[in-house]
Amino acid sequence: RAQAGSYYGMLLAHLGVAVFIVGVTVVGGYASENDVRMEPGQTASIGGFDFKLNEVVEIPGPNYSASRARLTVTRAGSTVAVLQPERRIYHVRRSPMTEVAIDRGLTRDLYVALGEPVGPTAWSVRLHHKPFVNWIWLGCVLMALGGVLAVWGRRYRVRPRAGAPASLQPLQGVGSASAFSHGTVEETK
Repeated sequence: RAQAGSYYGMLLAHLGVAVFIVGVTVVGGYASENDVRMEPGQTASIGGFDFKLNEVVEIPGPNYSASRARLTVTRAGSTVAVLQPERRIYHVRRSPMTEVAIDRGLTRDLYVALGEPVGPTAWSVRLHHKPFVNWIWLGCVLMALGGVLAVWGRRYRVRPRAGAPASLQPLQGVGSASAFSHGTVEETK
């Protein structure tokens, strides 16, 4: 209780740095991805998760036509998520766009992107497993909150008193813009 708010801000910011480092390290070391050829009914595994392609259906959009896949994600036999990535073709430009399906979690994110058709019923599918990726963002938020708390500290809001020691008084004229605006320092003396 006796500590200033800036102290707790510093602690929170340093905790944010630690969370950020854990996130980056785990994502960099344990993230996995796989490009697979899948047909409805087939299963692919990545990062301990099984992705089963249930179906791919054509969906009309307001200014595009889309192929939407439905994949069931399971781990140890229990369903984790149902993801529905899309591959859209926009009518005006005839350009394809991929809408990635994401299942977010505190300790992992799963991404699925539907690629090109590679056969009459087969599709190219990209699977991603990124553990602890949200810890990167959480670390950044903690660092920002810690910085705000530190800036709100009392020592940044209170000006030194007139009788305060010289070390706490602002320096007058040293390094000011007016000393250098008319030439060298010697010329202004």
